[in-house]
Amino acid sequence: MLGTVRPRRSVLYMPGSNARAIEKARTLPADALVLDLEDSVAPEAKSGARDQVCAAVRDGGFGDRELVIRVNGLDTAWGGGDLEAAAGAGPHAVLIPKVNDATEVSRASAMLSEAGAGPETALWAMMETPIAMLRAQEIAAASGPLRCLVMGTNDLAKELRAVQTKARTPMITSLALCLLAARAFNLTILDGVYNDIQDTEGFESVCRQGRELGFDGKTLIHPSQIEICNRVFSPTAEEVEEARGITAAFNTPESRGKGVVKVAGRMVERLHLEQAQQLVALAEAIEARAR
Repeated sequence: MLGTVRPRRSVLYMPGSNARAIEKARTLPADALVLDLEDSVAPEAKSGARDQVCAAVRDGGFGDRELVIRVNGLDTAWGGGDLEAAAGAGPHAVLIPKVNDATEVSRASAMLSEAGAGPETALWAMMETPIAMLRAQEIAAASGPLRCLVMGTNDLAKELRAVQTKARTPMITSLALCLLAARAFNLTILDGVYNDIQDTEGFESVCRQGRELGFDGKTLIHPSQIEICNRVFSPTAEEVEEARGITAAFNTPESRGKGVVKVAGRMVERLHLEQAQQLVALAEAIEARAR
C-alpha cells in the first residue's frame, strides 16, 4: 500500500466554464485539479462547461496531476447528465457535492457504473452540511469507490450560521468528526478553502492547522495558494531524516522482532515505524513528481 501513495497536498478548483483557466491548469504545480461544474458555473453556462471539461479531460496534457470533475448535485437538473458525461470522459475521480448520507454515495456509485465508468474512477464526497457532519461515519463507511472526503467549509459555515474566524474555532468540531470518519475507513481527507487570497500569512497558518489536525491536503481557490500549501503539507527534511532513522533502527538484525527500539535517545514503538514508513513513502512520491 505504501508504494501507491499519491500526494494530495494542493487540490485546486478551476471553473469549468473558463477555457483559459483550464488551459493554464496544465502547467500549475498543484497535485490535483477539480474541474468544477457546480458552484463556479452560472446556470446558463452549465451545459457548455460540461462539454468543455469533459473534452479537456479526454484530451489530456495535464501530466501526473490528478483530475477530478465536480458535478452538480444529483437531484438538480444537471447532475445526472454531468455524471454520465464525466463517466465517459474518464477522470481520476468524480466529486459529488452536498452528500448527506451513505445512500447518496451508493446512488452515485451505481450511476457511474451504469454510465460505463471503470473501477479506476473514484468517488469523492463533499462534506458541507450539518447532517453530513452527524453522518460522517456512515458516509465514510459507504460501499463503492469512495476514496476521499472534501470539506466544504464555506457552505458549512453558512448552514451553521457560524463566523469564519482565522482560528476556525466554529469549524473544529466538524473538521474533527470528518477526520475521524476518514481515518476509520482509510480515506483521504482534504481541508476546506481559504477565501482571502491576499492574506498569505493567514493562509499559511490555516494550512499548518490543517496539517496538525491530520488532513492530507487542502482545497484551493487560486493558483497563488499552491506554493504555500505544497510546502506546508510536505514532510520537512528533518522529518524525513528522522523517519528513515526509525525505519533503519527496526531493520537492524538485533532489532527485528522487537516492539520497541531506542532511536536518538528516545524509545520508539512499532506504531511509530508505520508512521515513519508512510511519511517516507509520501516524501518519495513528492520527490518523484518534482523530477
